[in-house]
Amino acid sequence: MTDIRCTCRTPRNAGATIWLTGLPSAGKTTIARALADRLRAEGHRAEVLDGDEIRRFLSAGLGFSRADRDANVQRIGLVAEVLARNGVKAVVPVIAPYADSRGAVRERHAASGTDYVEVHVAAPVEVCRERDVKGLYARQAAGAISGLTGVDDPYEVPDAPDLRVDSHTQTVRESADAVYAALAERGLV
Repeated sequence: MTDIRCTCRTPRNAGATIWLTGLPSAGKTTIARALADRLRAEGHRAEVLDGDEIRRFLSAGLGFSRADRDANVQRIGLVAEVLARNGVKAVVPVIAPYADSRGAVRERHAASGTDYVEVHVAAPVEVCRERDVKGLYARQAAGAISGLTGVDDPYEVPDAPDLRVDSHTQTVRESADAVYAALAERGLV
């Protein structure tokens, strides 16, 4: 029997994980959705693996301890890698506060020969607090929650991301375009 699987990697069918890390309310999900819309409009298979949605379903029951945050990141990393390995652009707007967790996800991708692009969506905590898309900063300030990443729980800024997007000085379109340009440089679009 002849194996007829296509082994070509044209930009349209090349999968990749595009991981957007940053503080809460930095703009990760908004940028991810804009990027995914553009990719889909160009005929790419793209999925957004939103951290909040994943927590409700795949990671239901996990808390916010370091171990639980690491487990959540590894679960999302596995799903993203499987999608990417199968020709999907997995766009992942997830805080992933710890460098070692992000590194493990990158290593999983490298081991399978799957493209991985880490994007640091950077915005000062003051800007994120002002945006406060989900009301987390207000709830933390009122004492209703603790362990807010970047405020009273650590966020380890990536030492060498593939791209840094300063979301507080760019429009959503400019940020998404910068990520798209990084993918183009790598031959992924």
